[in-house]
Amino acid sequence: MQLYGALILCVTLSAACGLKCYTCAATDPKSCTNTESCPALADRCSSVTVEVNGVTMVTKGCLTSALCVSPISCCEGDLCNSAIPAGPSAILLLVSSAILKLLF
Repeated sequence: MQLYGALILCVTLSAACGLKCYTCAATDPKSCTNTESCPALADRCSSVTVEVNGVTMVTKGCLTSALCVSPISCCEGDLCNSAIPAGPSAILLLVSSAILKLLF
């Protein structure tokens, strides 16, 4: 039962800390390593790629869902706008499944 309480506490604390997204304006999507805690109204991470004079630019940041229109792609969840699959998401999935396996 204590594990169940710890799981609820972790989920509550992560929700209270707000959304985190990668932020950058660069030519290489893999170079976007800066992270930012989004403002309260921003509920999505965004990514847009545009080509200007033969140079491809990538811009990543925080947005509200109302502004997520083409060519901007948006996603939900911490650091979901990475070009590289985020490791913490996979680890969180494995840990949560192990906890659920122990409880049920």
